[in-house]
Amino acid sequence: MKPVKLSELISAIEGQSEENVTRVDLKTGEVVMVDEFVLHALEEDDEEALSDLADWQKPELEIARAMVSDSGERFLEPPDKFDFHEYRQMERFIRTVDDPEAADELWRAIKGKRAFRYFKDTVHRLGLREEWFRFRDDALKELVIDWAEAKKVPYEDDLENAK
Repeated sequence: MKPVKLSELISAIEGQSEENVTRVDLKTGEVVMVDEFVLHALEEDDEEALSDLADWQKPELEIARAMVSDSGERFLEPPDKFDFHEYRQMERFIRTVDDPEAADELWRAIKGKRAFRYFKDTVHRLGLREEWFRFRDDALKELVIDWAEAKKVPYEDDLENAK
């Protein structure tokens, strides 16, 4: 098993979409992504649907083939954006804000519709943007480390030097 980079796990969470399937390839240590259409066509043995793939999609097709034939030993589903609970992270962040007036404004910002937008606008207006992103980045890192350790997936902390 090759170690997976923490930055790739975090990118997998942040870049998730319903059109793609993301897995950790334990053989290569890479986070791989394949189009849901390609994977579904392979699972349905629909070679005709795959005949029109562009050349640049051929490597993705090979990864998808490996995923379909995997017995659960090579490809592992990484944590997803729902595991992160960004709203809960906003609440945790607010509890760290020392200024009671600023904290009160942030609590009001996350109530009701458009809570994420109002929170980000308020964080920016209060000059807490950098603190919020640092807090969020640390929470994401903690999540992927906990996931890797729970799944016994070796990882490389390539984020330490990135700061």
